[in-house]
Amino acid sequence: MSTARFLATYQQAEPAARPAGSIRSHRGTVPAHVRSLVVTPAQTLQHLHRASAVARAAMVQGHHPFGALLVDADGETVLLEQGNVDTVEHAESLLARRAARAFTPQRLWACTLVTTVEPCAMCAGTQYWAHIGHLVYGMGEHRLLELTGQHAENPTLDLPCREVFARGQKPIEVIGPVAELEAEIAALHRAFWSAR
Repeated sequence: MSTARFLATYQQAEPAARPAGSIRSHRGTVPAHVRSLVVTPAQTLQHLHRASAVARAAMVQGHHPFGALLVDADGETVLLEQGNVDTVEHAESLLARRAARAFTPQRLWACTLVTTVEPCAMCAGTQYWAHIGHLVYGMGEHRLLELTGQHAENPTLDLPCREVFARGQKPIEVIGPVAELEAEIAALHRAFWSAR
């Protein structure tokens, strides 16, 4: 994908749900924030490379090759990183739970969850409840299914994260998949799942 095409895709990103406004959270009313992408295209690629390194480290430890980061509102500072643990303890859901314990909903709303693969329904729901306002993912769930097939350790749910977010009351912004990183992320999964 050319840089111009990537930027065009990036600029067309829209919230996955309703317009911004005061949001009633499980922790009380959260004031509306100006809706804009937090990370630049260059930062997106940088963070996806780092999330891929986290996924690689998880794979070396015998875990599924998924990695996630929590990026602060400045688009630069990585607050947390998390690799996958097992079939239930996914990188994104573990990271979102850690973030919800460590930071206020107001701070998390301005943060971005950056992950190697599109979050499953469980992880998207956890991000939603943790109140993380932005998501960037490298490879789509459909592409993952092509690589894993009917593997018993990855019974993929065919439910895109945008659909999960659209059913909620918070306008989570989503960027992904990012074609420039798909080959790197797919290579990790191809190596891992073919050896299982």
